[in-house]
Amino acid sequence: MMISINEYEVELINDAFGILPGNRYEFILYLNIPEDDELFHENGVMAKVIFVVDEDKKELVKYDLFEQGENTYLDFELEDDELQLITTFCMEHYQDEE
Repeated sequence: MMISINEYEVELINDAFGILPGNRYEFILYLNIPEDDELFHENGVMAKVIFVVDEDKKELVKYDLFEQGENTYLDFELEDDELQLITTFCMEHYQDEE
């Protein structure tokens, strides 16, 4: 069984300096992790994701994983299929902010 996304928040990040082209969105994704996965934590796991939307590209540029509640950083790499799931989710939901 794969991870899934329970709920989320999305916010357009104000790039005051205009350093990067396009719009940057910060997603907070509350993940549902199977109990047999090494990433599983009793309190739950959330991902903070930076997603950039430019004229011709949409991409996940950064993500960090945290234990919910404690907000403790988790030093884990997501699998390719999990990353794809999150990227697709962000593509489908970044406009919810606007």
